[in-house]
Amino acid sequence: MSAIYPFTALRPAPRAAAAVASVPYDVVNTEEARALAEGDPLSFLRVSRPEIELPPGTDPHADAVYDLATRNFTRLKELAPLVVEEVASFYVYRLQMGAHVQSGVAACFSIDEYDRDLIKKHEKTRPDKEDDRTRHMLAVGAQTGPVFLTYRASTAVDAAVTAAAQGEPLYDIVAPDGVRHQIWQVPPTMNQTFVDAFAALDSLYIADGHHRAASAARTRQSLAAKGAGEHDRVLAVAFPDNQVQVLPYNRVVRDLHGLTANEFLASLKRRLTVTAGGPAAPARKGDVAIYLAGGWHTLTLPSAAQSLDVDTLETTILEPVLGIDEVRTNKRIDFVGGIRGTSALEQLVNSGSFAVAFSMFPVSVEDLMRVSDAGGIMPPKSTWFEPKLRDGLLSHVI
Repeated sequence: MSAIYPFTALRPAPRAAAAVASVPYDVVNTEEARALAEGDPLSFLRVSRPEIELPPGTDPHADAVYDLATRNFTRLKELAPLVVEEVASFYVYRLQMGAHVQSGVAACFSIDEYDRDLIKKHEKTRPDKEDDRTRHMLAVGAQTGPVFLTYRASTAVDAAVTAAAQGEPLYDIVAPDGVRHQIWQVPPTMNQTFVDAFAALDSLYIADGHHRAASAARTRQSLAAKGAGEHDRVLAVAFPDNQVQVLPYNRVVRDLHGLTANEFLASLKRRLTVTAGGPAAPARKGDVAIYLAGGWHTLTLPSAAQSLDVDTLETTILEPVLGIDEVRTNKRIDFVGGIRGTSALEQLVNSGSFAVAFSMFPVSVEDLMRVSDAGGIMPPKSTWFEPKLRDGLLSHVI
């Protein structure tokens, strides 16, 4: 049984929606966020990444950053303006990227269910990232970006979503990356239909936004003295598993742990099957494309039906050959979302910033659910869901 709650959204006036909506705070670095917000005084990045307005080199976790987030949020409420709904509502949030379309339900979900693992997780979180978003939520008094949930597809939820997404949407914008975002406000008369449909679901799964969810739980603890309230819930958009799209999350490593390129390849060949050439994006589970010294190679991992390629890569190459013993914290490895394409991997290696790139086959939603159901943890940066939700279109005041 999954609890779902309507909420009085804080949202931009429709005419300002396109200017306010921004990429999630955690998919860009400070320089990228600054470039995206340049010339746009309404960009929500000025709230979610306020350090972009401070001098370069400013510590993004300094007190001044969170103080500026509060001031910028107050200013945006006036400029956009941002309005608070008078009636608690659910919303249908539809994303379209090319031919791919997915429709989810934006709502509040129970932090108590999150704490009890009824909303299932598949990643560990980092304390420093939790600290950042917890401070941000407390500073602005709102959850300003939704968690991305998924669930096993339900005909009852599908029917409710179809019925609600009729007529003119509240928002219909195309973001700079070409993704179309449409949001419909669900009529209050349909609220119980959504509550009943979600109550019949066995489980909800965090697809993306583990740090947002963990920070919402910590914020709830900080506000416990206030008694029960909106801080007991977390803003999320839930999509059926048969609509979500997972792209690979690729890896790049800065050096070859003292080996030359030829020595590294020879070491791999002693362990696994390596073929020169092949596609830059592997065509099947178990294959990894490696970019090294200006060329691609195809690596075939040991066959294991229940294992994840990202796990096997760690145990067969990253740790024993490259000496990367802790992927979550090792500074010699970095991760590149599949939306950036394999050309980004080539550029990183060709620039000399990295020595080798690993292009992965994407993890499936079924794998994510299987690992979550078993109480397991996937390696960090295992999944890249695309298209992504935009920050600033729907905020939850706590």
